[in-house]
Amino acid sequence: SSGINAEYGQMNQFQNERIYAAAGAIPVMDRAIQATIEYTSQRKAFGKSILDNQYVHYRLAELQTEVECLRALLYQCVEQHIAGEDITPQATMLKLKSGRLVREVVDSCLQFWGGMGYTDDVIISRMWRDTRLMSIGGGADEVMLNVICKFMGIDPGSRS
Repeated sequence: SSGINAEYGQMNQFQNERIYAAAGAIPVMDRAIQATIEYTSQRKAFGKSILDNQYVHYRLAELQTEVECLRALLYQCVEQHIAGEDITPQATMLKLKSGRLVREVVDSCLQFWGGMGYTDDVIISRMWRDTRLMSIGGGADEVMLNVICKFMGIDPGSRS
């Protein structure tokens, strides 16, 4: 019985860490998108701002949409966790998606900064470097995928 309680306590701590990771990633993505909007609205190429390029503003809108979907999942997980529900699968998916999405958002934004985005003195470069840890720390993406597969019953070790 004490082993089960200890295991539950550890799993509960994992859910807290996974929620915290996503909660930290969302403002970074919001800031990356906003900084990119500011930069690309001022940067000119071929007689117009980079932001005026349809691909750029459509891509930024698409990325913000993904962030909002992740934010909704975060709020749902927090609400269910506070209510005492087991959110292991959802929190694991939240952690996986937040780590992958923050990399996608920051990488896409960096692309719109051109060579300037790769210099150490701009925020997008530091975000690009620092957010890589989100798919490693607190459980690597592969660990998250393994947990999700077990809950889905598709992990070879969990099928009979």
